[in-house]
Amino acid sequence: MPKKENEEIKIGVYTCYCGGNISDVVNCEGVAEQLAEFPNVVVSRTNMAMCSDVGQSMIEEDIKEKGINRVVIGACAPSLHEQTFRGTVARAGLNPYLYYHVGLREQDSWVHKCDHEGASVKAVRLMAAGLGKARLLDSLAPIQLSAEKHALVIGGGIAGLKSALDIARRGLRVTLIEKSPFLGGRVAQLDSLFPTNESARDTLHELIDKVVSHPNIVVYTQAQVKGVSGYVGDYHVQVSQDSRGVDDTNAEDIMAACQQTVEDEFNYGLTERKVIYRAYPGCYPHTPAVDWENYDGKAIKVNGEDITLENKPLSIPLHVGAIVVATGFDPYQPREGEYGFGEIPEVVTLPALIRHLALLEEGQDLVWNGHPVRDIALVHCVGSREIEGVHEPQADGNVNDYCSRVCCTANLHMANSLKERFPALNIYDLYEDIRTYGRGHETYYMEALENMVRFLRFHGDDRPTVKKAEVGDTHPVLVEIRDHLTKGEEIEIPVDLVVLAVGITPRDIDDLVKMLKISRGNDRFLAEVHPKLRPVETAVPGIVLAGTAQGPMTVQESSAAASAAAAKVSTLLSAGQVELEPFVAQVDLEKCTGTGECVTVCSYEDAIAVKEIEHNGEMVKRAVVTPANCTGCGNCVSACPNQAIQIQGWTIPQYDAMLDAIALDFGELMEVVE
Repeated sequence: MPKKENEEIKIGVYTCYCGGNISDVVNCEGVAEQLAEFPNVVVSRTNMAMCSDVGQSMIEEDIKEKGINRVVIGACAPSLHEQTFRGTVARAGLNPYLYYHVGLREQDSWVHKCDHEGASVKAVRLMAAGLGKARLLDSLAPIQLSAEKHALVIGGGIAGLKSALDIARRGLRVTLIEKSPFLGGRVAQLDSLFPTNESARDTLHELIDKVVSHPNIVVYTQAQVKGVSGYVGDYHVQVSQDSRGVDDTNAEDIMAACQQTVEDEFNYGLTERKVIYRAYPGCYPHTPAVDWENYDGKAIKVNGEDITLENKPLSIPLHVGAIVVATGFDPYQPREGEYGFGEIPEVVTLPALIRHLALLEEGQDLVWNGHPVRDIALVHCVGSREIEGVHEPQADGNVNDYCSRVCCTANLHMANSLKERFPALNIYDLYEDIRTYGRGHETYYMEALENMVRFLRFHGDDRPTVKKAEVGDTHPVLVEIRDHLTKGEEIEIPVDLVVLAVGITPRDIDDLVKMLKISRGNDRFLAEVHPKLRPVETAVPGIVLAGTAQGPMTVQESSAAASAAAAKVSTLLSAGQVELEPFVAQVDLEKCTGTGECVTVCSYEDAIAVKEIEHNGEMVKRAVVTPANCTGCGNCVSACPNQAIQIQGWTIPQYDAMLDAIALDFGELMEVVE
């Protein structure tokens, strides 16, 4: 909605100290005094923190009492508080888009710390540009779209299950799909959860029971997304589901007759399973499934009859309003020879040891590779906190320079569990830093000290080495470490088993990432829009993240993130309509001649198209924008030969006004006219 004819522009200008982040460099009071002299400026104020309740109240009062109809705020980055101040302006009764935010912190004070005078001059320039734009701002209305009250959750691990249940409890329909034949994800492979020590399986099964019995939830296992189109509130998703290959009437007989076996990935290759299998006793669904990837296609003889199993995939169309991505993680797989992994049989990962212990019967001794385990070394930060130029990169050329967060506590949890189960064990904990950051996690460290676990500390650029001992030695493996708890003393530790606390790595879901048009961060996990203000949202409206698809998390953190994703989806869809920012392309039908240049340069599917429409009583070809698919990138604006397209809220005249203001000589700034 354009501004009213002959409306007098009254601008309120506010320069924030940002708690000293800006005012320690910029003379905020001097800037405010100069801005007060600019045309149309009714009030120019400063405050220690404009985003505070006091600062926001000041703006609201000025709008109501002084009739301000445009607001310019110079503060920290717009990405941090633009939404905050829009809310402030709206509460005062002003259209929230009649406000412009200038990033004085990132664009000025933080980059000119050694030039206070220059930074102050630049602040006036930047704010003058904001004033130039503010005079031409129009009232805008959010784009409103109808929304299907139905959510898709991708992933049947703890985060996907929790998210699905929370959404369903709010009265929305949910479809949950899981790529594998069984629900549960990585939590199903654990024995107990820290810091409560409760049974992982019991906790998981309680959640699964609630999900599969909820009337609003439909679950598809062995299912994958094959296509996505549409936009927030109106996504059309094509799902392909493999058949289980057997049913409850014949499954047991066929499983018994099946002879083909493969490594059991659920137990990290420690055992074998048949290609017709259940992941573990009590898994859901209970019906076994055929491992189509490894099934050799040969007939299985059952009671004298040859049965050839056949996969008959189903295509399932879904119409949903939002999508939750809860695709989980993969544990880091050490490279061949890394700490002796793959070369020395006595080197194993922590997840594999967890499964080994779960398979041991109570009272059995701890044995590995045919010999008893008396001394054991636990090594931290394997596949985490790697240093570029020091450690070998992954296949994609990156190193895992992030902390996987859960490994330290998981390692200590294992040390204490081993001591409780096998009191005679000697345990050595080799660490870079102990990061037991969660509530109750430090207790595991203190308990390990009481259990006489021996701690040795290494530096990230000088990690321990593991080598096979000489034949006839007392132990099969030797671990060498420069211990910085003893001032760099070189120590050799003979052990029977080396356990690598491997980190959390992003899952290979590139096809899904492309279909959903979402992004990865520098750590290659799925990226949120803003870690503080929009912590579970992607840059694509209606697609949110849950759990370890977004980064390393504990089970508790994954559940909390899943609930946050569910809250976001529920808020988005519950009203049956969604609102989007109005900063999208707008076509002037009088200037447009339907050349199609805009369509050629557009990077977003179905955002703009040339269509035949009725205009002034005639059928003509014109560019038509689908606002829900438009991101306001501006490519079409630059390509249009007739200048028939503008981006709402960022028009060419607004840009021109900003450039004119910022390019003036400082001495001429006071002479700026409309």
